[in-house]
Amino acid sequence: MSTGGTIEQALWIRARPETVWRHFTDPARLARWWGEAEVDPRPGGELVVRMREGPRPIMRGRFVELVPHERIVFTFGWEATPGAPAIPPGTSRVEITLTPDGDGVRLTLRHSGLPFSLEGETGEGWRHMLGRLGDEATERAV
Repeated sequence: MSTGGTIEQALWIRARPETVWRHFTDPARLARWWGEAEVDPRPGGELVVRMREGPRPIMRGRFVELVPHERIVFTFGWEATPGAPAIPPGTSRVEITLTPDGDGVRLTLRHSGLPFSLEGETGEGWRHMLGRLGDEATERAV
């Protein structure tokens, strides 16, 4: 399996950067849009998300960088589960950048180190999940 594929996506959310940040670093908020989570938001801390959909895979990673309300970087991969993408934990990297933009925030996601054969599937997965994040963060923007 060759890796090196990268996907990039952007989404504007009507919420403050602090609100969106908490949706990645607070397990209760993360669970509302992604799945049941265990979060230790510090460099080297674990990020574990148990998906509610499909084959119910478990995403496992570690935080690499956290710049409050601006940037989050973590490793990404799936525990071996029938039906889960073949991206072992720690083999890819997700970078989230939050940039204030008018009365909202522009979230930019860059997921690198992907198997080329899974770029499309991973891109669709992120598009779906970021849409849910946008809806959730907008509802809780106050």
